[in-house]
Amino acid sequence: MFNNLSERLDKIFRNLKGVGFLTEQNIRDSLREIRLALLEADVNFKIVKNFVAEIEKRALGQEVLKSLTPGQQVIKIVHEQLIKLMDTGGFELKVYDNKLTKVMLVGLQGSGKTTACAKLASFYRKKKIRPMLVACDIYRPAAIHQLQVLGKQIDIPVVVPDSVVPAQPGSPNAAGIGGGPGTRPVLQQSTDTVLEIAAQALREAEKDFTNLLIFDTAGRLHIDTDMMNEVERLKALVKPDYIFFVADAMTGQEAVNVAKEFYDKLAFDAVILTKLDGDARGGAALSIRAATDRPVAFVGLGEKVSDLEVFYPDRMASRILGMGDVLTLIEKAEEAFDEKEAEKLAKKMQKNQFTFNDFLHQLQSIKKMGPLDGILKMIPGLGSKLPKDFELDGNALKHVEAIIRSMTEKEREKPDIINGARRLRIAKGSGRSVTEVNRLLRQFEDMKKMMKKMSSGKMPKGMPTNLPF
Repeated sequence: MFNNLSERLDKIFRNLKGVGFLTEQNIRDSLREIRLALLEADVNFKIVKNFVAEIEKRALGQEVLKSLTPGQQVIKIVHEQLIKLMDTGGFELKVYDNKLTKVMLVGLQGSGKTTACAKLASFYRKKKIRPMLVACDIYRPAAIHQLQVLGKQIDIPVVVPDSVVPAQPGSPNAAGIGGGPGTRPVLQQSTDTVLEIAAQALREAEKDFTNLLIFDTAGRLHIDTDMMNEVERLKALVKPDYIFFVADAMTGQEAVNVAKEFYDKLAFDAVILTKLDGDARGGAALSIRAATDRPVAFVGLGEKVSDLEVFYPDRMASRILGMGDVLTLIEKAEEAFDEKEAEKLAKKMQKNQFTFNDFLHQLQSIKKMGPLDGILKMIPGLGSKLPKDFELDGNALKHVEAIIRSMTEKEREKPDIINGARRLRIAKGSGRSVTEVNRLLRQFEDMKKMMKKMSSGKMPKGMPTNLPF
């Protein structure tokens, strides 16, 4: 999302290289470019004005450290101001083992509330919390069914209204998600129904010893008085511990305007910013905290239920400035890789016993971490050097996996036995060419040699440059 902004800022800082010291003129020239970069990124103009004024004040009133170039000095100031702009104030959604925490998600239609509910539930279930989802959106076609599908996918219970009547095949209400029959519930559309569902959920949560109850509310327009009144009544009944406003990052400045309207009515606690992996310019992420005085707590970075991250201002600022994000990279790796398995693998590498089965397992773990291009951009010093339109071929890993899965168990354990006839069979079985099979076998041998040297403490002189990922 921040590619354009990162590229512009990187160009500004590169232009400062070679300047012996900071002057009022080169500072103001840089600030003019920073101002334009932020405005182009769809950041609110008032916020840009205050942001740039603060940087100017600090830059002009601060001695340049002898060890820093002017470019580095400006980067340091901009980085600190970005963190301050997005500061969460230490906000945290606290959930306890011995009490029920109630959370409401509100926002516009299409902002991704239903998926965000499932993501939030999945996120806290990993922390040994017992979540439950509540379907309070009785207006959008198939909304209840969507939440049920997501709940079943992550094995989390979903409270649905008792008045759900399965649609009959061929009836006007028979089309649900994917257009299949019998998936869209028929409900009496009224606020009373929503309140009944909420009351039912509170009763069931108490019986089930649930720790976290997440209410999925109907999407609404901020100018829709009736719908806003409904969510206010729901808030009065549920008495939620937290209210999250779900904002679609793709809507730009409109997300900020809508957030203000919702805050005036509901005084929500924090924001969940969805679709941050899209190609929008990112202004909402930078503006919403300053405009509403409410922090961004979580960000959605993909369509999978696992694609939810806690929002850290310092990490986001580093990503924007192309400095990488080592901490998030480490957290992703810890989630994807099992520590005991890693120890076993290290021993096998030392003994040169690394097999294609081990390789396949590692590929699957890497895929859990997310898109490879996104992972590379988290590496300090590398993110800012990648081209603007950089994107790794996601099919490359699939092709490698297909080739490995076309091998027999014996071939995976002992690749040396793969002769010409076996290579031809593997190629046909995987739908790839014999040339690709040969290339993978060569790359695998190169990688084994490199791993053996690294595990023994000897860094190889020449790193393989033609690895399959």
